[in-house]
Amino acid sequence: QVQLQESGPGLVKPSQTLSLTCTVSGGSITTSYYAWSWIRQPPGKGLEWMGVIAYDGSTYYSPSLKSRTSISRDTSKNQFSLQLRSVSPEDTAVYYCAREDGRVDHWGQGTQVTVSS
Repeated sequence: QVQLQESGPGLVKPSQTLSLTCTVSGGSITTSYYAWSWIRQPPGKGLEWMGVIAYDGSTYYSPSLKSRTSISRDTSKNQFSLQLRSVSPEDTAVYYCAREDGRVDHWGQGTQVTVSS
């Protein structure tokens, strides 16, 4: 059974970079044809898909976040990571990592990130 676990700071200052890591167990992030994504949910709002890194390392980003977002991976640790630059309080949200196989079929538990000085 695939499990995903987010980790990273729960508080980030405005204008700084938000960095989160997702550790995957029970399956390899290089297995065809899965993709590994980041999704967030601001308070009182719906889910927002941020971007994905595929099994072959290719990346795709939401157009609205593309200029500030990077997703990378460390295959030796079976982890993938999110960096969101120049954050503002509007980036406060619960951040989830997930596996996609055409649709999301496994979720991490989510981690709260608050942007505040």
